[in-house]
Amino acid sequence: MPSKNTVCLWYNGTAQEAAEFYARTFPDSEVKAVHRAPGDYPSGKTGDVLTVEFTVMGIPCLGLNGGAAFKHTEAFSFQVSTEDQAETDHLWNAIVSNGGEESACGWCKDKWGLSWQITPRALMAAVSDPDKAAAGRAFQAMMGMRKIDIAAIEAARRG
Repeated sequence: MPSKNTVCLWYNGTAQEAAEFYARTFPDSEVKAVHRAPGDYPSGKTGDVLTVEFTVMGIPCLGLNGGAAFKHTEAFSFQVSTEDQAETDHLWNAIVSNGGEESACGWCKDKWGLSWQITPRALMAAVSDPDKAAAGRAFQAMMGMRKIDIAAIEAARRG
């Protein structure tokens, strides 16, 4: 049964390329269907890819090739919880090395402008430590990072 709630992501003609990248990069992700326009529309012609149904880590998404009118912003991001540095490095590097760009505090953007938070579980544990001083040290360490370095976060947490 299809999901009752689907994230619709706007692309400028590259929805299929993006969906295929997400399916290759993230676990539990796949391209489910590609739908072509039955007629001309403002940003395309009959037969062009209009929408792509896909999942990103189990989340149902619809890529809409709506044209250049709207761009992705940091107001929407996928937050990916990673288990260790290897997984953090793998996902971060896949996004950044495929035309993406680094940002701060574990955030990066893919080449289509979609924001991703590659967030190790160890970071979340550190910044929510009941010891407020330890949490503060971990938070300050994170503030100076692009990709999260778990060993540096844990060292800061310990003081």
